Amino acid sequence: MAEKYIKENANDVVCHLEYNAERPHLIIPEYGRHLQKLIDQATEIPDREERNKAAKYIIQVMGSLNPHLRDVPDFQHKLWDQIFIMSDFRLDVDSPYPIPTRDVINLKPERLPYPQRNPKYRFYGNNITNMINVANSWEEGEMKSALVKVIANHMKKSYLSWNKDTVTDTVIFEHLYELSGGKLNLLQSSEELLNTNDLMRTNKKMSNKNQPQQNNNKQNKNKNGKKNFQKNTNQK
Repeated sequence: MAEKYIKENANDVVCHLEYNAERPHLIIPEYGRHLQKLIDQATEIPDREERNKAAKYIIQVMGSLNPHLRDVPDFQHKLWDQIFIMSDFRLDVDSPYPIPTRDVINLKPERLPYPQRNPKYRFYGNNITNMINVANSWEEGEMKSALVKVIANHMKKSYLSWNKDTVTDTVIFEHLYELSGGKLNLLQSSEELLNTNDLMRTNKKMSNKNQPQQNNNKQNKNKNGKKNFQKNTNQK
């Protein structure tokens, strides 16, 4: 005969509740507290063979929690590193990969130097300056002349894309002469750059391509709605 249900005291139940503030800190919270408890239990197993079995089982569980990462190279290596980190480097098992240390994990990467460049004409960008430096290093000839003309046309295009106004070729030639340190001089030449209207039309096309396609979808929906409305009115 089944035992009669004994009603529990509410005060006793509340007293035995666990609060997150009283629980140990989760090193990698993404795996949850149950997996953290499994690793803590595996750390306390005295037999080494049993610890190895428990660690391999935990690795399988960790892999099943991230099935979308199974095809990623060195995924198993990442899991073994994480199990040692979650054990606070107290887990003593045979790993197929080098065991990480606390010093390596806490090692800060070297600070990358940020390129501090403040060009006089920022609307041209740093790439134009690099192209001008390359053109200065070339010997005189047809290749250099063609490169200088390409640079001047690109400068004019960049000028129009940022200033949204007309610009004469003389202004571009003066800027080119200044940025090149006086080595690239087109002020006295008869070179003509691309037409301003063509460049502005090209910039407009590029800006339309970068816009999201939601506006186009809305326009298509409005057109379809108007067509359907016209069909319904014609049928009436």
